[in-house]
Amino acid sequence: QLQLVESGGGLVQPGGSLRLSCATSGFSLGYYGVGWFRQAPGKEREAVSCISSSGGNTNYADSVKGRFTISRDNTKNTVYLQMNNLKPEDTAVYFCKLRSFAPSGPYDYWGQGTQVTVSS
Repeated sequence: QLQLVESGGGLVQPGGSLRLSCATSGFSLGYYGVGWFRQAPGKEREAVSCISSSGGNTNYADSVKGRFTISRDNTKNTVYLQMNNLKPEDTAVYFCKLRSFAPSGPYDYWGQGTQVTVSS
């Protein structure tokens, strides 16, 4: 059974940094692309960044370009989101998502989320 577990969230001051991790249990992460999403109170969940299975292709939301970096270490079954120069508007619960292309159609796996709070 595939499981995704996010970690690394916490409280940080504006301009600070955090590194989020998305780790798998019971399944190899290396075959799948992974995305990071976030949801702030009162707002819809939005895509932040995604990375291909090999790590060769990445994409970022305009709001985080130049500040966030997504990467992966498939030997550790982990995807990372390095967040630098954090802003209060980055405050949200961050989720990772994996999409499995099953014969019957795509199926998305979500982690439980990790809270990121940017405040002085």
